[in-house]
Amino acid sequence: MAADPSLLVLPFVEDAQLTKCMRLRAQSLQQKNERPQDGEKLLQSNEYIYHLDFAQQNLRFLRWKVQLKKPGKVKITGTSQHWTPDLTNLMTRQLLEPPAIFWKKPGQQAVEFNEADAQEFGERISELAKIRKVMYFMLTFSEGAEPASVKCSVNFKV
Repeated sequence: MAADPSLLVLPFVEDAQLTKCMRLRAQSLQQKNERPQDGEKLLQSNEYIYHLDFAQQNLRFLRWKVQLKKPGKVKITGTSQHWTPDLTNLMTRQLLEPPAIFWKKPGQQAVEFNEADAQEFGERISELAKIRKVMYFMLTFSEGAEPASVKCSVNFKV
C-alpha cells in the first residue's frame, strides 16, 4: 500500500542543546542568588524543549499521534518564541494557550486528550507553519511519563 503523498507526519524532535542551555540559565540564577526577569519562564526538571521542522509551509492540521508506553501525562505547550543564538529568555507570555494535554491511566491502552484544545492547538500550529520553518514547544512530563516513554507527532494535509 503506497503512502498518501498529501499526508505529512512531523515528529517532535527533542532539542537537547536548547533544553540544556535553558537549564543552565536557571542554575546560573540560583547559584548567583538572583531572580529571573519579570515574567521569565525557567524550565523545571520535568520540562523539555522540542521542535517541529516545517519542510512545507502550507499545511492543514489533521490529527495528533501521541503514544505513551506507560501510564502518565504529557502537556505540549507551543511558544511564540523565535530562539536566537544568544538564547533570548523564554517569557511566560510567549507560551501559547491552550496547550494539548495527553494522558494514559493505568490499565488503559488508548491515550486520552481534550479534543477541543488539541484541535485548536493543532490548527494554530498549521497557521504558524505558514510563516515559520521551525516551531518550538515545551513538553511537560508528569505522572510517570518521561521523554523515553513518549512519541509525539502531528499529521498534516499538504
